[in-house]
Amino acid sequence: MLEVNSISKRFGDFHAVKGVSFNANQGEVLGFLGPNGAGKSTTMKMITGFLEATNGDAIICGNSIQKNTLEAKKNLGYVPENAPLYEDMYVREFLEFIAKMRGIETHLIENRVREVIKMCALESVEFQKIETLSKGYKRRVSLAQSLVHDPKVLILDEPTDGLDPNQKHDVRELIKKLAKEKCILISTHILEEVEEVCDRCIIIGEGEKLFEGTPNELKLKSDNGRIQDVFRAITTGHEIQGVAV
Repeated sequence: MLEVNSISKRFGDFHAVKGVSFNANQGEVLGFLGPNGAGKSTTMKMITGFLEATNGDAIICGNSIQKNTLEAKKNLGYVPENAPLYEDMYVREFLEFIAKMRGIETHLIENRVREVIKMCALESVEFQKIETLSKGYKRRVSLAQSLVHDPKVLILDEPTDGLDPNQKHDVRELIKKLAKEKCILISTHILEEVEEVCDRCIIIGEGEKLFEGTPNELKLKSDNGRIQDVFRAITTGHEIQGVAV
């Protein structure tokens, strides 16, 4: 459902992403890991068509994001990091607006908005202005807008960043539920999140893919099973006792 082929991005002389390739399928949550500045968000922006790739392409449900952008985006839901919202709108009003922009037929909008409000547990705030919401609820609204057109592929950039433990748990449970029918790519710097929700993970550093495999395969590289130690060894290139990379 999602195929990324040698995607690269240059900003002048700076090579931010260097030929990254991977695939993800329906029913799978793929974790996208790396230290700050590794190129995670830049890669996601290229996959979603928000940033033009210097080289390479992303194929979403058979459509090139470069050549068939509109068709590709019909099957794509995206929650960027620190996603902007129309804060002067009410939650339900905003989601109805997004549904119209996504081309959902008028007679179907009310039911679909009701579904995503329930899915993202927004019933208690659906008639509040977005500007009055907590960060946790704003994150849920961002997730709801990405789901309103029922996309087959979800791209989530740091979906639990800044949330309290209960909110993180709720969002992770929702991701696992959605993954039964969708293909999900999730960027995170929270390693426990990888173990909890991801079927596979990719680690990038300085714009290059450094590892691809299951969380268990990552743990097996350390004598003590600590993903943190393996992640540090892979991304820094430093030897750590008990870790084989």
